[in-house]
Amino acid sequence: MIKTINCILILIAATTILSCSSSDKQKVNENHKITYREIEKASWLIGKWENKSSEGNASEIWEKKNDSTLAGISNFIIGEDTVSSETISLEQNSNKLFYIPTVKGQNNEQPVRFVLTSSTNNQLVFENPEHDFPQKITYTQIKNDYLLAEISGMINGKQNSRQFPMTRKR
Repeated sequence: MIKTINCILILIAATTILSCSSSDKQKVNENHKITYREIEKASWLIGKWENKSSEGNASEIWEKKNDSTLAGISNFIIGEDTVSSETISLEQNSNKLFYIPTVKGQNNEQPVRFVLTSSTNNQLVFENPEHDFPQKITYTQIKNDYLLAEISGMINGKQNSRQFPMTRKR
């Protein structure tokens, strides 16, 4: 009989301890909101951007996928031919922001990670010194509806860059 009472008391104590423990965890989770400050710095990218020139038509479309990720699509079209196409993921992981393009016909169609190395309210700079080209990708918001994207780095030992001015279409 005493063994049965002791077992019941142990079960009650264990249940009480476990319920308090999970209740405390829930309070910690409720009070500890995860913030995504790095991805919030890039929210001005959301929308459709275009540049029509004599060389061809460049476009990027960015949308918010979730609290920590923006998804983008970039295309360069000459006439009726898409000569360059890539999907891009802008992801915050812990306190780091990554620009992750997957370019059709390059890098065995595998994504390449560039880490945010500097930022202001209107500029994002991502770098990957191990990548062949580009090693640096910069987005600068010139005005609300105007941005300048730039890729740069070394090609065959020479510094090279290419700029893509774009206007917001929506």
